[in-house]
Amino acid sequence: MRTVHYLLLGVFVAATAAAQPVYETRDKDGPVFSDLPSQGRDLPSPGATELTLPPLNVGDALPAPAPVPEQEAPAAVAMPYRSLSVSQPASGGTIHSNTGQFPVEITIDPALRTRQGDVIVVKLDDQELPARRTTTKFDITADDWQMAAVDSVEHQLQVAVLDLAGKLLIVSQPVRFFVHRASRR
Repeated sequence: MRTVHYLLLGVFVAATAAAQPVYETRDKDGPVFSDLPSQGRDLPSPGATELTLPPLNVGDALPAPAPVPEQEAPAAVAMPYRSLSVSQPASGGTIHSNTGQFPVEITIDPALRTRQGDVIVVKLDDQELPARRTTTKFDITADDWQMAAVDSVEHQLQVAVLDLAGKLLIVSQPVRFFVHRASRR
């Protein structure tokens, strides 16, 4: 009920203010505007004239401002990787390759976050290979083999995950395996 009274009071004050005359007088600094025809006297000030004002320009109410969007919650911090391992070649297993090229398969939990820039780094016989991988199945190429493999029958493969800034996130246990090459007899 009070709201209605305040609303009616506001309308009354606005209507009253709109109906009051405005007077203009001039002094040494320029025009002076007032709602009184005199300066505290009952007689009009010399040169005071009542101004005829145009009707009030009342428009539609302004639209309500758009709601301020809530700030997005900070991106959820990614869960750390729980496990990383080489599943192929098998630990203690033998691969057959004359060129050194062979398939590698790794297992990672949770899945590799490539959208965040995480990559897989491979070490062959303690030499980091230059290529970064973004899949869990890839080949060690003949060039990789020539660059990193030691001259031995037994070899070691290890993988790690780095984030976009190059920070080490997780490292697998090394896998030892043997390479068998066909020979001429």
